Amino acid sequence: MYVFPTKDVGKRSIIILMAQKKFKEIKPRKQLKKREIVQLVVNFFNTRSKEAMNYKQVSSGIGVTSQTGKLAVASILETLLAEDFLVQTDRGKYCLNGISCTAEGTFERRSNGKNSFIPDNGGNPIFVAERNSLHAMNKDKVRVQIFAKRKGHDPEAEVIEILHRQQDTVVGVLEVTKYYAYLIVDSKILANDIFIPKDKIKDGKTGQKAVVKIIEWPDKAKNPIGEVIDILGEAGGQHTEMHAILAEYGLPYKYPESVEKAAKKIPAQITKEEIDAREDFREIMTFTIDPKDAKDFDDALSIKRLPHNLWEVGVHIADVTHYVKPGSSIDHEAAERATSVYLVDRTIPMLPEVLSNNLCSLRPNEDKLCFSVIFEMTDAAEIKKYRIKRTVINSNRRLTYEEAQEIIENPLKLSDGDLSVEDAVLILDRLAKKVREKRFANGAINFDRVEVKFDIDENGKPLRVYFTESKDSNKLIEEFMLLANKTVAEFVGRVPKGKKAKTFVYRVHDLPNSEKMANFMQFIRRFGYKMNNKGKNSDISKSINNLLDEVQGKKEQNLIETVAIRAMAKAAYTTVNIGHYGLAFNYYTQFTSPIRRYPDMMVHRLLERYLAGGRSVPEQKTEDECKHCSDMETIATQAERASIKYKQVEFMSDKVGMVFDGVISGVTEWGLYVELNENHCEGMVPVRDLTDDFYEFDEKVYSLVGKRTKNKYRLGDPVRIKVTRANIEKKQLDFTLE
Repeated sequence: MYVFPTKDVGKRSIIILMAQKKFKEIKPRKQLKKREIVQLVVNFFNTRSKEAMNYKQVSSGIGVTSQTGKLAVASILETLLAEDFLVQTDRGKYCLNGISCTAEGTFERRSNGKNSFIPDNGGNPIFVAERNSLHAMNKDKVRVQIFAKRKGHDPEAEVIEILHRQQDTVVGVLEVTKYYAYLIVDSKILANDIFIPKDKIKDGKTGQKAVVKIIEWPDKAKNPIGEVIDILGEAGGQHTEMHAILAEYGLPYKYPESVEKAAKKIPAQITKEEIDAREDFREIMTFTIDPKDAKDFDDALSIKRLPHNLWEVGVHIADVTHYVKPGSSIDHEAAERATSVYLVDRTIPMLPEVLSNNLCSLRPNEDKLCFSVIFEMTDAAEIKKYRIKRTVINSNRRLTYEEAQEIIENPLKLSDGDLSVEDAVLILDRLAKKVREKRFANGAINFDRVEVKFDIDENGKPLRVYFTESKDSNKLIEEFMLLANKTVAEFVGRVPKGKKAKTFVYRVHDLPNSEKMANFMQFIRRFGYKMNNKGKNSDISKSINNLLDEVQGKKEQNLIETVAIRAMAKAAYTTVNIGHYGLAFNYYTQFTSPIRRYPDMMVHRLLERYLAGGRSVPEQKTEDECKHCSDMETIATQAERASIKYKQVEFMSDKVGMVFDGVISGVTEWGLYVELNENHCEGMVPVRDLTDDFYEFDEKVYSLVGKRTKNKYRLGDPVRIKVTRANIEKKQLDFTLE
């Protein structure tokens, strides 16, 4: 048997793992409080939904033996009867009012014990007490029993079956002793450290970050049992912490050698037969525009003059699916990853580097295979016709956004002869602006978010925080990518009346939630802004755009834009087309980034099939793949934000004691989140540090309200703070109000 100490707060009790793998915990006896007896009674009836019992039977069932306790039980039964939680079946006998039901959904674990169940049918979250969790882990698919609801109380549920484990690995810091180890977990979703038997430590040492797989969590045990599956390195190290972020979200931080080897075996040579089967754009002016540090160029633009004052504009996308075949090990790995992940200091690619940065990347002066949408358009950006073709290109030049912006801001006179790269950029910029103008006239929303970036040294230390804004060169590329995506979606999805469209992958964005929009309107009033949420969709979109224009350059800009995005629905991949509200498109997909997004690869394959006259693919299988891609996109975004948060805390670590101006960016029952105006770094003022009063959380108005003084701290309020702590490992900044 194992004998090991638990990591309980304020005490260490002994837990003994017997040969039968059962735990017994030695606890001091204590007098039960009334609210604890109430909970025991509620749980007792919920597990005996059809039995009628008197107060003596209930007392015996919950282990209450004293006369005082039994009288308390009798009183509680009368209260629960008045609340309609119980009914009286006979004099002195009580039964549950109604039979509880079961449901399936997702379990969300929290280290503070406030776990919840999210029903698959989209209902409201339901509280799950830790004792009723069946040790489900965060994001597990579970079946629960929903208890009968007490009047005036929120519903509760108990996990009765874990249907699918989402993730059984945890990241933390090892604490190793002679006979066992603990993984000290710093997690918002798990309050318990993990016990690791001696033979499962894998040469780990105290102070190292490790990935541990939970192999067992016995019913009566507070601590799960695990085994080390990987040592990431010393806590605090640059690579260690970035890999820890990826592991924390269940994302891969290494590429399988077998997949790398398979990628290296793919022939780089393009055969004459392949070129002959494609439309040839190698003699047409073509270029790429990408960030200066990019290596995976998956889109290029071409342009040439046509008769009758028309322009031929080609949107050329790397033909990844020519190289990555369905069912291959490369394809399987890409499908699992579903997306590339962009942390502050590195990219975790969806495809092996030999493909993403070499074979598929549209590098200049190299023949490259593409899937292209070619438009014939007027000077007013009116599209006369288009075609979708497999092509071969040879990019004339690789431009950075900065270089393209320089051309746009300092235009030269267009040449009358062959187009230069400078000519091409200026013409396409002019056309893109007209396409963009039409899009906004149709009701698209203008979310030009400021992105936080870091200058970092060779050791990964952040030296400077700066912000990037979308300029004309960014918008040039954006507009033609949006146009290509929309065109491809319309090609498949827009069918004659009475005919059913073939199964396809759409990128959809639903209408905003009316309640969230009402809350958002109430929020912006604090800053003196107004917005209209009545009328047609285009009217509401126009009102949102006017607001976003109005806040440009104001100190509250970032906060209002962030809250506005939260009020919107989240875009997702699906086979069910409901259109894209934010872009004001009835049909939209993602076709333009197959190097870094698996849905784009799916679209390429479906497009190839349907262009050749193929039949529709099974809808449910495609929908399942779409759901996986949406889920992985969310996880990747969370990891990317965690890496930014880590770098922000690291950047602020030498600024403890300094004072900054900021704005309250979040309000919770445990404190205020404050975003600094100067660098957008966010930290928390713990509610325990608000010592002038006892503050309560008012969820309806996102405020902490002083019980005695009625002083309010509200979302959006300006504040002045002092930096008091910068905990890099926890990715946490602590502030105090000045």
